[in-house]
Amino acid sequence: MKIQNYGVNKVNPYQNQSLKTEKLKKSTVNMTDQIEISSAAKDLQGIKSYSTDRAERIGQIKEQVEAGNYKVDANKLASDLLRYYRK
Repeated sequence: MKIQNYGVNKVNPYQNQSLKTEKLKKSTVNMTDQIEISSAAKDLQGIKSYSTDRAERIGQIKEQVEAGNYKVDANKLASDLLRYYRK
């Protein structure tokens, strides 16, 4: 009579499955989440401070207009317009 080891591993499949899940639980416990902020997001954080500075400047200009003290520098306006349209 010839005996072969074909069915030896399938004697208790539930035990094999429980061993696999225990190994999986142990390996996932050690994992941690990591967050990395991209350079574009860092740039957007810098824009927040820019917007507050801009809001302050707009407030100053509004006060000058209401008081009648706001004067436009024609040379600066012309140079800024030329620089904008030459791009």
